[in-house]
Amino acid sequence: MTDTMDRKPNLVISTGAGMSAESGIRTFRDAGGMWEEYPVMQVASADGFRADPALVHRFYNARRRDLFKAQPNEGHRILASLEDRFNVEVITQNVDDLHERAGSHNVLHLHGELTKVRAMDDPSLLFTLTEDNPDTDPHTVIDGHKVRPHIVFFQEDVPNFALATEIVEQADIFVIIGTSLSVYPAAALVRYVRPGVPVYYIDPNPAAVPAGIHVIRAGASEGLRKLAGILGVNA
Repeated sequence: MTDTMDRKPNLVISTGAGMSAESGIRTFRDAGGMWEEYPVMQVASADGFRADPALVHRFYNARRRDLFKAQPNEGHRILASLEDRFNVEVITQNVDDLHERAGSHNVLHLHGELTKVRAMDDPSLLFTLTEDNPDTDPHTVIDGHKVRPHIVFFQEDVPNFALATEIVEQADIFVIIGTSLSVYPAAALVRYVRPGVPVYYIDPNPAAVPAGIHVIRAGASEGLRKLAGILGVNA
């Protein structure tokens, strides 16, 4: 991020599951969400993966096939369009690639990426899966490496969190979209906003937040249309 006088303002966006809900990506915690079908620790924890890696591979194969059928929604597209006026940095809890497909250029994934798998023996070695070949299992070998979903499981560290806090500390405007603010460490990002920086929270059922945070009670697309108006941008 530059510090020149004519630079674009730094608009930092933190997105959660509600950002992709309008694209048909089911959330885990809402009524009808996936936790009602799968115990969280069985399919999304380090212990669960060790206990039954085949089940975990099948679970994420199904999520990946759903994602390949989904499309970015209006909210994703509005965020991408804001890059004309702002230096937009998206920090997302979501493992989908809908921000990227909508045209956002600076996306940091806190919890991994569904379209990728990584080598079991080298976490830095990533492989991208395609719609034509979306599935893996415990025996899958790519370039000589057995692989696992590139997902940050419960019981694992969030390696991109430190970088996320650095980005938030440089925000001129900070926006939270579609999250219950109950998943840590992502929910703690707002603590790294500099004093005096405006903070907006877009959610149809917002959590309780400290005074001074501007709450827009709406879904992602409607809320971003309202935010664009506040920021003086035609969405």
